[in-house]
Amino acid sequence: MQPKFANELAWQQAEFLMQPIYIRIIDRIRQQGEVSTWEVSYEEVREPHPINYLCLKSGERQLKYDIWDLCYQVCFLNYDGSHSEVESQVVEIDTSLIDMEAGSPDWVRLDNKAKDVVARIFNNLPGG
Repeated sequence: MQPKFANELAWQQAEFLMQPIYIRIIDRIRQQGEVSTWEVSYEEVREPHPINYLCLKSGERQLKYDIWDLCYQVCFLNYDGSHSEVESQVVEIDTSLIDMEAGSPDWVRLDNKAKDVVARIFNNLPGG
């Protein structure tokens, strides 16, 4: 699902945050993958638009998670991901992730939120 922005400022804030969020999500996946019994890999699908997936495998069980969807869960306050790919949802930027005085991401908050999103996936895996 592609998010819909309420205004230009929201789009600019999301653009500002998404690269740092993506980096933290990937790093947190790496950290969780090091201690998980599940095999971690990635898949990129380019049709109809580029999507990067986190792929988890344990025996015959395989699960896929859209990495951009995980990033959206960090970036937006009201993102639920339940809409189809053709629907859009107006999203609200989590501005607590921006250190307005420094003009940079609030790395501690951003990392903690990314850690929570990734931990939810790994903590809910069948068999651990």
